[in-house]
Amino acid sequence: MKRTSKAHRAARMPGAAIRRAIQVLCALALLVPSVSACTGGTERSGIVVTTNILGDLTRAIVGDAVPVTVLMQAGADPHSFAISARQAADIEQAALVVHNGLGLEEGVARHVQAAMAAGVPALAVAERANPIRYASDESAGQPDPHFWTDPARVRTAVEAISAEVLAQVDGIDAGAVQANTQRYLGEIDQLDRWMTDRFATIPPERRQLVTDHHVFGYLAQRFGFRVIGAVIPSGTTLASPSASDLDGLATAIRTAGVNAIFADSSQPDRLSRVLAEHTGLRVQVIALHTESLTSPGEGAATYLEMARANTEAITRGLSGPTP
Repeated sequence: MKRTSKAHRAARMPGAAIRRAIQVLCALALLVPSVSACTGGTERSGIVVTTNILGDLTRAIVGDAVPVTVLMQAGADPHSFAISARQAADIEQAALVVHNGLGLEEGVARHVQAAMAAGVPALAVAERANPIRYASDESAGQPDPHFWTDPARVRTAVEAISAEVLAQVDGIDAGAVQANTQRYLGEIDQLDRWMTDRFATIPPERRQLVTDHHVFGYLAQRFGFRVIGAVIPSGTTLASPSASDLDGLATAIRTAGVNAIFADSSQPDRLSRVLAEHTGLRVQVIALHTESLTSPGEGAATYLEMARANTEAITRGLSGPTP
């Protein structure tokens, strides 16, 4: 009996071992989704925004409902700003990346594309804002990323950001986001009406713009301005003008009787001043906040403040005496 009992137990051992192995494998299988979640979706949190203009719009929408990280510092040039390794990691771990797109953030685009390839949701806001194309110079035919100079398109952008936040960010207070969105859309509508009234005080024949680079195409289309040209004949500050470019623009300024050149406050205005002197006319060089917000207290710390400051500067500049 003893030998039979031992033999019986020995015969049962392979089956027991198999069952034990199956139990271990099943336990490991149950752990796999948890591991994937930890390395994937559940570790992604917060919203990362590339430019400070879009950062201001996004914060107005989400309020305190979710952390918002803005990569671009106040006064930075979106065409040339670069990010640190830590900021690149922030992009990869975000629940949502909000970027301008259409070639604006030239130093950040590859990081956004890499994050998207890894499954991070991303919104290219300018692509949702009914983009136009540059009409002349080096960038002719290319899409213009500077949609925010038209408040109506900013309204469209806000709606797109709000919808994407609600769709992609888990656990967010949808009611708060929707309330913030409606409040902010009302402020943009008020801004739109005010800009329309202010620009209406400029005689139509004086609604002519010369800028340091092509940045006001949307504003010109919306409010009835004519773009005479740009000191840098491109949609990016990374390009540079030739002597013939400056000669041609000086001739156009003299012919049109332009009395102001508008230069971005965050960029050196040396070329704009050279051009103004080259015309032989009394042409002012007026600073605007075109592609970046400022620090608080410096005149353009929010999108609404920037739009109002630029509207006042353009109105004053073009309403002055002819050269």
